Amino acid sequence: MSYYYLLDEPLILRNAFFPRRELRRCPENAFDLQISVETDISLHCRFYSRGPDFPTILFFHGNGEIVSDYDGFARLYNAAGANLAVAEYRGYGNSGGTPTFTALLSDAHVIFDAVKKELAGRKYSSELYIMGRSLGSVSALELAAALTGEIKGLIIESGFVCASRIARRLGFSREVLEPLEEECRQKIQRIRVPALIIHGEEDNLVPLTEAEAIYSLLKTDEKKLVIIPYADHNSLIFEGEEEYFSSIAAFIK
Repeated sequence: MSYYYLLDEPLILRNAFFPRRELRRCPENAFDLQISVETDISLHCRFYSRGPDFPTILFFHGNGEIVSDYDGFARLYNAAGANLAVAEYRGYGNSGGTPTFTALLSDAHVIFDAVKKELAGRKYSSELYIMGRSLGSVSALELAAALTGEIKGLIIESGFVCASRIARRLGFSREVLEPLEEECRQKIQRIRVPALIIHGEEDNLVPLTEAEAIYSLLKTDEKKLVIIPYADHNSLIFEGEEEYFSSIAAFIK
């Protein structure tokens, strides 16, 4: 069992997750998939298609976001040369249940298997990249460490080594959290796939030092850290759209 259960305390969960309930109509170039993760609980995933011959980025979004927030941005990921599959968390958007950290980990594996099966059924390329933005880095790092032989690469945007930083701000002690933090460090060190780390230079919510720590811990021979000048936690695309997507395009190419 992962030590992430240490963060499933009510006080931490209230301060860690900010779900929004909302569902917008699926765009013409996309299709929706409901993925069952537990009895009576399913998660919403939306596929934005570039075409069956292109690789797919399985994207875990940031906190407070929902799948349909990417209806406008998806074309930019498509233009970078990939299909985009955005997955939700429990309690967000059109997804059931209540979010917890242990669910982020276990659900990520179910989502990966369902997306892989869906791509095969539609005769799409089996090439899969995993991407996590902010909170989504928890799910992305989990999959990259466990599925090194099954994915083409890992992309982390505005991510962090371990979500324990939330509990630290709430006064939880280093002694209590150290087993989780060591687990997170070891998880990143097990990742052997190519990795791209993107972070805003002026990120005050998740400092740049977190991206540098992930980059340092990665043992893969192919890794790159891209720092977007002047960008904060939520403005990377707005401040550095060309560099952001050219980096992704070059990475998946």
